[in-house]
Amino acid sequence: MMRLLILGLALAFAASASAQLYRWVDKDGKVRYTDTPPPGGVKARTLGGAASAAPAASDTPDAAKKDAAKGPLTAAEQEQAFRKRQMEAQKAQEKADLARKDSEAKQENCARAREALATLESGQRISRTNAQGERYYLDDDARAGEMERARAAVRDWCN
Repeated sequence: MMRLLILGLALAFAASASAQLYRWVDKDGKVRYTDTPPPGGVKARTLGGAASAAPAASDTPDAAKKDAAKGPLTAAEQEQAFRKRQMEAQKAQEKADLARKDSEAKQENCARAREALATLESGQRISRTNAQGERYYLDDDARAGEMERARAAVRDWCN
């Protein structure tokens, strides 16, 4: 009877010694070691049995050590950090808005340049108005100059 009890205990300890361990960081930044997988969506590092758990404890991240030594943030520090994040987000949003507006303006200018080039290449007579308000038609040399300027505008705006 005693032999069965010892055998059962030995098997129980052997099973727990070979159990899989998980190392993960929780939402508060604390390193956790468990024998069950962490809650969904959390990255975990799988460790070997209990024999390899002791060396793994010595390789905790330096950032976690620094945070633990620093202590919790005061309310003023939290407020300052919040305002800093808020300002950075606002600057990023303004930068994105400016980039979007620039892109829209570039697309609009490209469309206008293509339209002007298509009009000049169509062969239709093109008229302009001079300083006195009189209408005149472009001759072949003026048309060629306008076409070259339109092609340059397409190259500038449409690439």
